[in-house]
Amino acid sequence: MKVAKYSGNGNDFVIFHLDVKKDRSKLAQEICHRQDGIGADGLIVIVPHDEYDFEWQFYNSDGSTAEMCGNGSRACAHYAFYNELAPKNMSFLTEAGVIKAEVDANSANSGMVLSELTQPKILEKDIIFGGKNWWKLDTGVPHMVSFTDNIEEFNILEARELRYKYNANVNIAFVDGNNLRVRTYERGVEDETLACGTGMAACFYRALAEKKISSNIEVYPKSGDTLYLGMNDKTITFKGMVKKVFETDWEI
Repeated sequence: MKVAKYSGNGNDFVIFHLDVKKDRSKLAQEICHRQDGIGADGLIVIVPHDEYDFEWQFYNSDGSTAEMCGNGSRACAHYAFYNELAPKNMSFLTEAGVIKAEVDANSANSGMVLSELTQPKILEKDIIFGGKNWWKLDTGVPHMVSFTDNIEEFNILEARELRYKYNANVNIAFVDGNNLRVRTYERGVEDETLACGTGMAACFYRALAEKKISSNIEVYPKSGDTLYLGMNDKTITFKGMVKKVFETDWEI
């Protein structure tokens, strides 16, 4: 069947749509493998839904599921619109809840997509670990967030320890004027990724709560791309470019 490889600011996904919802964790491991498969951080499967435009199944590259993925939501929305599965203003169901997205319908190969993430929550403040002050937040999935004076130094071993201790993704953020620079260690990938949408959102929400930034900013992940984060009346908005890298046939 035909599958598409997408990149959302360096966070990459394989996406396809089918009529049947079932467990595809083994397929996720195979298709996301960097050497023996297509290679991706995650697999997104779009299936029909009676109430919303569609439902997604999201798998990390190790086959585990995740409730939500910010960059994945934007890539998925672009795919759904250009495969005539949804209008350019759409809503779809994830394990974290309903996501609304808007596609800037200029190109079938790339474009700006805005997602409204699920309502953020602060789960715990002032966790001291490794001499740093961490907050645990939920922006669709749990994230640990700490601020740093040097974004170039990200201790992966410390991040991995935090990830298992608190069962959360781990982020460091640097306040750059009114904007943020962010690096993220992701569960399921079990390493640093080039970008993580819900991670950037968690850093944004903590920085906003501590009055370090305004409510509309730019965020720069490790990939060096520019994402636009803001707050509306309900939740965090997350906007940036997505790119369809290629389509290919894959035997399932």
